[in-house]
Amino acid sequence: MAHYDVAIIGSGAGGGTLTHALASTGKRILLLERGGYVPRERENWSTRAVNLEGKYQTKEVWRDAQGRELHPHTNYYVGGNTKFYGAALFRLRREDFGEVRHWGGISPAWPIGYDELEPYYTQAERLYHVHGQRGADPTDPPASAPYPHPPVSHEPRIQALAEDFMRQGLQPFPVPLGVMLDERSPRTSPCIRCATCDGHPCLVNAKSDAQVVCVDPALAHPNVTLLTGAYVERLETSASGREVTRIVVRRDGGQEVHSADIVVVSAGAINSAALLLRSASGMHPQGLANGSGVVGRHYMGHVNSIHLAVSRCPNATVFQKTLALNDFYWGSRDWSFPMGHISFVGKVDGDTLKAGAPAIAPGWTLELMARHSLDFWLTSEDLPDPDNRVTLDDKGGIVLSYRPNNTAGHERLIATLEGLMRQQSKCGVHGDECHQGLFARNLFIGDRIPLAGVAHQNGTVRFGRDPRRSALDPFCRAHEVDNLYVVDASFFPSSGAVNPALTVMANALRVAEHLRARLG
Repeated sequence: MAHYDVAIIGSGAGGGTLTHALASTGKRILLLERGGYVPRERENWSTRAVNLEGKYQTKEVWRDAQGRELHPHTNYYVGGNTKFYGAALFRLRREDFGEVRHWGGISPAWPIGYDELEPYYTQAERLYHVHGQRGADPTDPPASAPYPHPPVSHEPRIQALAEDFMRQGLQPFPVPLGVMLDERSPRTSPCIRCATCDGHPCLVNAKSDAQVVCVDPALAHPNVTLLTGAYVERLETSASGREVTRIVVRRDGGQEVHSADIVVVSAGAINSAALLLRSASGMHPQGLANGSGVVGRHYMGHVNSIHLAVSRCPNATVFQKTLALNDFYWGSRDWSFPMGHISFVGKVDGDTLKAGAPAIAPGWTLELMARHSLDFWLTSEDLPDPDNRVTLDDKGGIVLSYRPNNTAGHERLIATLEGLMRQQSKCGVHGDECHQGLFARNLFIGDRIPLAGVAHQNGTVRFGRDPRRSALDPFCRAHEVDNLYVVDASFFPSSGAVNPALTVMANALRVAEHLRARLG
């Protein structure tokens, strides 16, 4: 049995970032990743291969609460789901860390405040090469430093939309993006502003994902070991149940056992909860570190939807995901509850639409709609419900039970966007008749960004100060297991309404500082 100072399970936004932060300590670090590297191939940039055929998605089958098969849209690779994310790297709002009253109920306060995480947000933005503009977003929390890189510029159609929004009294702003782009020197810039950044792996390694930014540089240190194809079956403890002593791994058709002074779980909110539940024992009968009963519960993934604003004029934009609106994040003049966030997905094409076709506008084809659409992504906060949860079936398979909640604000947000689009400036060719309507795209066939869409998964191993109501302490250490930590988005007690990735990265850096002190 090989022994390490630190073992980290999962190499994404949490585990990859933590590995990088600890690599320079000289401590023996084992990084376990169930997948391999994403192959670099032409299909990386194929919307047909990625979106329609699901070439890189796991073939694993989960179940929903009714026992029906669920094919999760998630990826198991070095770098985790950051290999496929859109690299939108937002800070949570300062108010998101406190208790917030929503139409559907209460979003609970975190055990730490924004100010405690702020220095690590700044570090994470630097590490992940974030481009942005401080102060342009009206809900921006205070920051101790400017963004490390200037905002990514808008293409003409997006710039025109930004100007229209400003004429309507709104405050559109550049999306903070983690890309290795140098617009001053396009010839030498790693990022080429391609159309397949969002949802695709980057063939030229110019997206700031955890593999490129963190894992590969960490492996330059001789004390860091990466094992791929390493599925962690369970964690076993000492007789007291107070420390993890064995990491049981299935790899290359056989079983391996490893151990470490510190064990960090970062397999994603669903798989991390499942691992702890699989690790039940006599000392932990409900699952490892689950004396509170919260492990697997309070699953959140946001209320998300994609909407196509179709116009008679074509949208020639290539790199579309540069503009966002947060004017309605906390509500509007006629709605006193939070509504959420408006931004964009990467530019869709006909193949992407076939993977989750919207209602087709009269007289249009999917290909034609794709060429004439602005493709909006809307996010609202869902609330932690203990009945929204991860459990295991009798064979140890994942069961994901989820009932959407707090949807009224999202419906208001959709209606608000439709109203804004109807107020766009007259088109020089089609006048007021240019805008043809807002069409919902069911990102996945048969669902409306649904159970299978788990990109923003969080909340299943929440942190807090009370061991009766949380599984982790404020440094993400298990209340009941002294050497066990969880650093993916499982720790979130609430979800906010922006992408969780940067918060996961920043928290991993915060926990790394704590672990450095603990390791000595």
